[in-house]
Amino acid sequence: MSRSTRDADYAAFVQAAWQRHLRTAELLTGDPHRGQDLLQDCLVKLYVRWPRQAADPHAYLRRMLANGSISRWRRRRRELLTAETPDTADPTGDPAGPGGEPDGALRRALLALPDRQRAVVVLRHIEDLSEKETAAVLGCTVGSVKSHNSRAMARLRAALPERQEAAL
Repeated sequence: MSRSTRDADYAAFVQAAWQRHLRTAELLTGDPHRGQDLLQDCLVKLYVRWPRQAADPHAYLRRMLANGSISRWRRRRRELLTAETPDTADPTGDPAGPGGEPDGALRRALLALPDRQRAVVVLRHIEDLSEKETAAVLGCTVGSVKSHNSRAMARLRAALPERQEAAL
């Protein structure tokens, strides 16, 4: 495969997959800016490995996003935490974006979940992966995925009682 063909294939993949994977990255990180940074970092790494990942680049990129997000959690644990939180409120009052994004209340409830639980919910219910696939992406057991999912869903149901009828 020539370099120009490889570059063209990669560019076409990025253009077609950008929105889908950006949404996943934003939900995994809990912040649009950190999500975009994470996706860009992963896309750079994917470019280097592109010829070897042609079979299923979406799955490989999804795994890279989850692993990158986990690495950020680990780094964040070493940071000094303060009692004050920065003002990150959306001036419009609704952080939801276009294109099938979770609405404002659901998005805020997702962001309130612990990182692992949020990752499981995003991969299972937004990316529509099976428990086994989610476990593979997160590098944990299927039992851990089930446990995190169960706890997360209970927290989401408590945070969103008006959605009890919906498929939470």
